[in-house]
Amino acid sequence: MLTSAEIRQKFLDFFSDKGHQIVASAPIVIKNDPTLMFTNAGMNQFKDIILGNAPARDKRVADTQKCLRVSGKHNDLEEVGHDTYHHTMFEMLGNWSFGDYFKKETIAWAWELLTEVYGLPKDRLYVTIFEGDQSDDLPRDTEAYDSWKEWISEDRILNGNKKDNFWEMGDVGPCGPSSEIHIDLRSDEERNSVPGDSLVNQDHPLVVEIWNLVFMEFNRKADGTLVHLPARHVDTGMGFERLCMALQDKKSNYDTDVFQPIIREIEKISGLAYGKNEEQDVAFRVIADHLRAVSFAVADGQLPSNNGAGYVIRRILRRAIRYGYQFLNLKEPFIYRLVEVLQREMGEFFPEIRTQKELVVKVIQEEEAGFLRTVEQGLNRLNQILESTKDGQVSGKQAFELFDTFGFPLDLTQLILRERGYSLDEKGFQKEMAAQKERSRQATSLETGDWVTLLDDDQEEFVGYDRLESSIRIAAYRQVQQKKKSFYQLVFTMTPFYPEGGGQVGDKGFIEAEDERIRIFDTKRENGQIVHYAEKLPENLHFPFTAVVDRGERISTARNHSATHLLHETLREVLGTHVEQKGSLVAPDHLRFDFSHFQKLTQEEIREIEGRVNERIRQNLTLEEFRNIPQKEALDMGAMALFGEKYGDTVRAIKFGSSIELCGGTHVQATGDIGLFLIVHESAVAAGIRRIEAITGKAAESYIHEKMDQLREIAEEVKNPKNPIGQVRQLKDDNSRLQKEVARLTQEKASHLGDQLIAGAESINGIRFIGKTVDLDMGAIKDLCFRLKSELKGLVVVIGNSHQGKANISVAISDDVIQARGLKAGDLVKKVAPLIKGGGGGQPGFAAAGGSDPNGLEAAYQESRKLISQSNAS
Repeated sequence: MLTSAEIRQKFLDFFSDKGHQIVASAPIVIKNDPTLMFTNAGMNQFKDIILGNAPARDKRVADTQKCLRVSGKHNDLEEVGHDTYHHTMFEMLGNWSFGDYFKKETIAWAWELLTEVYGLPKDRLYVTIFEGDQSDDLPRDTEAYDSWKEWISEDRILNGNKKDNFWEMGDVGPCGPSSEIHIDLRSDEERNSVPGDSLVNQDHPLVVEIWNLVFMEFNRKADGTLVHLPARHVDTGMGFERLCMALQDKKSNYDTDVFQPIIREIEKISGLAYGKNEEQDVAFRVIADHLRAVSFAVADGQLPSNNGAGYVIRRILRRAIRYGYQFLNLKEPFIYRLVEVLQREMGEFFPEIRTQKELVVKVIQEEEAGFLRTVEQGLNRLNQILESTKDGQVSGKQAFELFDTFGFPLDLTQLILRERGYSLDEKGFQKEMAAQKERSRQATSLETGDWVTLLDDDQEEFVGYDRLESSIRIAAYRQVQQKKKSFYQLVFTMTPFYPEGGGQVGDKGFIEAEDERIRIFDTKRENGQIVHYAEKLPENLHFPFTAVVDRGERISTARNHSATHLLHETLREVLGTHVEQKGSLVAPDHLRFDFSHFQKLTQEEIREIEGRVNERIRQNLTLEEFRNIPQKEALDMGAMALFGEKYGDTVRAIKFGSSIELCGGTHVQATGDIGLFLIVHESAVAAGIRRIEAITGKAAESYIHEKMDQLREIAEEVKNPKNPIGQVRQLKDDNSRLQKEVARLTQEKASHLGDQLIAGAESINGIRFIGKTVDLDMGAIKDLCFRLKSELKGLVVVIGNSHQGKANISVAISDDVIQARGLKAGDLVKKVAPLIKGGGGGQPGFAAAGGSDPNGLEAAYQESRKLISQSNAS
């Protein structure tokens, strides 16, 4: 039986023999593409070639690509674990033709590989072809049908509809008919009972698609019409995990050697056996799958966070944690312990999981610990909700609060409610969820029109390294609608504008012709093109224009980018060579640099780092730029490549002294142009990741002037210009001493007042009642309430105070009154709070309220007396 490693290698060797260039998997996290967060298909790294925006170096390519499908159109997250063949992260084996071979060769090779190399039984295979679609005026794919007839009997060639057999990259973009290959893995008895062709594309767990052959012929425009692509391409994708299931004679992807080592380790940790209990088995599968997705995402540079791609990764990890918590009784961090198994099994082919293992372990461990703390907080909040629930049903709004604030998934809330005899308003929850999704959709929705081509321009040229203005023409434009705001995206024949990338923000500026000037407020790269964002279109789109970059912002950004390179090298010198860049932001006004390091920097280390960077600035090291050199040549020079970045065959290297990095950004001509470098903040981003924020040039000067002004002002205030710090410390000491004295006097006052209140307590319906306005702060009043409760039984205390036109009420009730009379402080304070024009709440023993009308305090005491007099002994 072939191992998964052998299966993968045989695929690559087969296509290598067919003249394909074997390329590495792109990172699972996509950078510099506003249309995608994650690589969700093998074609993503070749999108620019398919769109015609970049030339194909190799006409034939093959690879195995790490993919992640958890958001947008391709979202399998909720199925994962509940069936045996859906995954978040999976490998996609693929072969590609860029304007070379087409359907006939693709089909012949697919059949040869599956049946002759892998030896899959022919009588278990079915294929589908596109049946055509009237709405798009597309005929049946007879070309694919005729090619398949040479290899497989016609009764195994099935028609497929547009949903299954017409592949589209998205709402717009390259698309074309596809031909799927399905395998029937059922027993002979089942196959004889029910024909396999009736189960194709019916979500049967053992009649599954293993390979999709996509023939890209068309481009879908925004208005829905189809036009032919300049060249025809082949894009195939075979599910590696499903292929392993078929070749290893298993009934589940999770029974293959892709997942079994991880599942066996979960068995050791949990003390439970896989295959004995379906609920637990789902948890095993969820954890094994999600471990891979999270680990490779972190290894490729995406840390868990509260927004964007980071939120998706956090959500996947939390799903795995709570399945372990809920079904395997794992209440302590454990997923991080599985990373060792993962790197052992996959590190040979994907070395990033090996080299980044320590970081992955620490990030996952910290996330687990943090989420488990959140779960405990959520349980406490749920207990509070249940205490206040009168009719046995928790509202959908409250359940959504648990989900949104504490990460409590709906099914975990439902489980706890069932155990405690409560129900849930599920419709209310779904209503809240739908409202949130709509808010999110409106915040992020981007509607783009079709590109309008004005000039045929095969390749746009970036000239911004050498000049900040140039003569240009507009080659294409389209209108964009976002958050009810309309703007335009422009593509020029050439441009001095740097597009956002490599951490550096996009350039701003303007284009002008005759008396018209159009502001460019951002620049990005999309699908291989540099796209300029403009608030409006020029009146005459066919004029020649002068494109001008905002010089001040570009120079300031270049200072910060060059300083980032110096900082990176210095961090490795001072802290150690384990330091690797994990993210950056280079803007005109500041820079931000994230790096791997496992402890907080000391003030001494920050001072040394700052000093070394400024020493390199004073050395005025000249920029040495190496453009369009082979990547190997740059690496042989000692250039540092950033992990998780996808570089081309030719690269640009930037050298300042001993600092050499692969970089596409803009830089100063010599380090002296940076002026001054100051670190303004150092903090943690995640486990094992620190962040430095710094400023340079004029921003650094302004920062120093601001601090000097503050120091002078302090010296004047303390009237000690020679030693203002010493004087401030003396003032702090004096203040601390006085605060202690005030606290002592307040305590004495409260103690004396407490004695007076006890002596003046009223008797109402067998209960001692104290209702009084006092001159104490809220903290002292709370302490007083609890003292009175502890000293007197049968007590209800209602104490008010007023300050700056506001009123507060504190209510305390002794335990025996709560039990005997059913009086609760939280209920009482809600009834009297309106009398001071306010609101509040709390627990049965203590509650508080605030309001805007101190004149209502006496009425509040009177209402309290009335409520006590109406209470009856239970």
